[in-house]
Amino acid sequence: MTTRILEGKKVAILVETEFIPEEIAAYRQHFEELGATVHFMSRLWGNESVRFVSDVDEVGKSLQYLDVNIDFQSIDVNEYAAVIMGANYTSVRLRYFQSAQAQQISPEQTRTAPAVQFFAQAMANHKIIKGLLCHGLWLLTPMPELLRGRRVICHEVVLADITNAGAIYVPPPVNSQPNDPGNIVVDDDLVTGRAGHDVYAFIDAIAHQIVSQGKELAGVA
Repeated sequence: MTTRILEGKKVAILVETEFIPEEIAAYRQHFEELGATVHFMSRLWGNESVRFVSDVDEVGKSLQYLDVNIDFQSIDVNEYAAVIMGANYTSVRLRYFQSAQAQQISPEQTRTAPAVQFFAQAMANHKIIKGLLCHGLWLLTPMPELLRGRRVICHEVVLADITNAGAIYVPPPVNSQPNDPGNIVVDDDLVTGRAGHDVYAFIDAIAHQIVSQGKELAGVA
């Protein structure tokens, strides 16, 4: 892929505790090699900065930390060429919502989680490329209309949820390997990837869609 093809573009990446360090490193390295500015953001709960802790998926693995100082509630999503929900259980944590005091919790309130609302805004803008990796599609399931009829791939843990939301599941190739192109599904402005170890193929697909979107808007064949 041609280098610096995303020069001047900004990419937003939603993160939380239980992030995958290798995935975060890939976003930093590969998007910046392509010329994009990467902004990691989350819900900061009124703080200037929040430190998040990595996932530990094996005994003896050391924790890593990620300091984030951008609250997605304070930015204009339309300034970004792409918005990404990362892998693992970060999307589950970002689905947290608060009900009003003395108010009974209802299923409809799941739609009010700030991160769900933020990603819904991105989904409403066709010019923004949306990327959701691995478990990331969990962020959209509180609003099934965002997934209904869309072609996606995901980790099998999420499969029941996304099909119940009306998405069209595209299975990976049999015996696929990490970063196999078949582990990535592109449905116009929506790019999904099967698992965290597919992050480089995922980034390349998003970059390709950003460039294609730019050509489409410019009227270039």
